Amino acid sequence: MGKTKRPKVKASSSKPYSKAAAANTKSRSSLRKLTNDAKSPSPPVPFLSSDRILLVGEGDFSFSSSLLSAHRCTHLIATSYDKVSALRSKYPQAASNIAALETEENCIVRYGVDATKLGKPGVAEGGGGGKEVKKGGFDKVVFNFPHVGGLTKDVNRQVRHNQELLVGFFKAALPLLAPSGSIIVTIFDGEPYELWNVRDLARHVGLKVERSFKFQACAYPGYQHARTLGNIEGGGGWKGVDRPARTYVFEVNDGGTREALRSKKKSEDSDSEDD
Repeated sequence: MGKTKRPKVKASSSKPYSKAAAANTKSRSSLRKLTNDAKSPSPPVPFLSSDRILLVGEGDFSFSSSLLSAHRCTHLIATSYDKVSALRSKYPQAASNIAALETEENCIVRYGVDATKLGKPGVAEGGGGGKEVKKGGFDKVVFNFPHVGGLTKDVNRQVRHNQELLVGFFKAALPLLAPSGSIIVTIFDGEPYELWNVRDLARHVGLKVERSFKFQACAYPGYQHARTLGNIEGGGGWKGVDRPARTYVFEVNDGGTREALRSKKKSEDSDSEDD
């Protein structure tokens, strides 16, 4: 039998892809990324640039600074529970954030402000007392990651102290809201924070949850979570920055409730002054 000639097969190139194929692959990859990005919703940000905002319990003022720089919220009163000397010691990085806020005419920074005693004269260090914190003047009153600090190692007592802090804050913040204003609180997920029952605490003072959502720090460029007790030397040993958290937006149940609570607050203030 004669030999059958086999067809010659052209040897493949040593390069797996031509430049054109590689470019097409890259183009398809970029298109997939753009499509996926388009499908991903932006992190919720419950602030408008026109809002008049009061922030309490600020640590290093990075959140307030981000509201100004990234979201153009220019009507801010940002307050810290710490007085100036303690603040500088606990959060050296705060200086640049405070400087950025103070360059804006309608941004005010105050120290030594107790979140449960808002609006009372003489509660703020740095001039002006508490007169800037006027009743009925704010679209948003914000308390991010409220915590009393390490007062005790007993979990039940610690929970109770933080509940008292939140109830005191809600009562103090309520009279400061504009007619359509809201109170915004962000806390960590899981125990012991879920034991605080923040929804129930708010309901007992006449508030309801308008909405809640996962807190995403990426929505606030430049923001860094700060511990109540201050920075940790070396930056290790604390994982709070990676812990999931949730933001709650509270509103008053109805107009009648708002007026009733304001009257109650006024009565309580009068009784306190008489004492």
